[in-house]
Amino acid sequence: MTTYKEIFGKYVKNYSSDPSSDIEGQIWYNSTSGTFKSQVSLGAAWAAGGNMGTTRRYLAGAGTQTAGLGFGGTTTGGDSLNATEEYDGSAWSAGGNLGTARKYLAGCGLQTAGLGISGYVDGTGNVNNTEEYDGSAWTAGGNVGQARRNSGGVGTQTASLFFGGNDDTDKFSNTEEYNGSTWTAGGSLATARTSLRGAGLQTAGLAFGGLTTVNVANTEEYDGSTWTAGGSLNTARRGLGGAGTQTEGLAFGGITTVRVGATEEYNGSSWSNSTNLTTARSALGGAGTQTSALGFGGITSTANTSATEEYTDPTLAVQTITTS
Repeated sequence: MTTYKEIFGKYVKNYSSDPSSDIEGQIWYNSTSGTFKSQVSLGAAWAAGGNMGTTRRYLAGAGTQTAGLGFGGTTTGGDSLNATEEYDGSAWSAGGNLGTARKYLAGCGLQTAGLGISGYVDGTGNVNNTEEYDGSAWTAGGNVGQARRNSGGVGTQTASLFFGGNDDTDKFSNTEEYNGSTWTAGGSLATARTSLRGAGLQTAGLAFGGLTTVNVANTEEYDGSTWTAGGSLNTARRGLGGAGTQTEGLAFGGITTVRVGATEEYNGSSWSNSTNLTTARSALGGAGTQTSALGFGGITSTANTSATEEYTDPTLAVQTITTS
């Protein structure tokens, strides 16, 4: 019979008690219990966080799981909001209001250095306003070249990327880069689309999902000047949330023909399915990293929601090996 040593080149270690280990797949023999054991992954998971103070959809997000920022959006009645909220890892509290109430806007940056970009103002239409947040108040930044809504935004307050979106007649492939004061034209997306999401930085950006005439699964990667094709999402959708980086991206929620909780992780070349959001929804805000993300607000199949969910990295647990 082939032995473990012959297959893997090492012996199974013998311990009188389970060792402290963070190596998935490690196997050992516990001489006290007389059993073989292993470290196994319990998988990533979404868990409930504190609800937002204002229930809304079509909002923007920025920051991290323990220092998140949600702003703008619209109420059930359809009115645009200027309300900003800050998340501390367990609860939301009121921040300074946007100068211009709007929905369908893009956001990026940090809780103490956030950026709100373009969007739609009731009675006016798409606006080109950019606003910068310092942790307590919003101030005017440079205007974007193409006013639009339902766009993607990634990066920092002083080095951001703004792409895609639509007006009343067209869907855009336009990309613009921000240096902290002015926007300049960048390389265009290969696929013009709206209601997409992004992750990463100005020089290493990620754009995924969205709507052309149909929902798409397209992913594109930006190198600071040009977009190139990446691996497609497993679930084509629009109105999704996003977090992370170009090589460790996270896509969650959105709408296919129905609203979904589908969550996928990107490794720089392909997407893999992970644990679904507890509450399926679209038009939500997102923030954080692939292993520590935040999803908040949005609309379910029935109504706007204030629900917040926190995504955490897979955890490890000791499991006894059996023959069954």
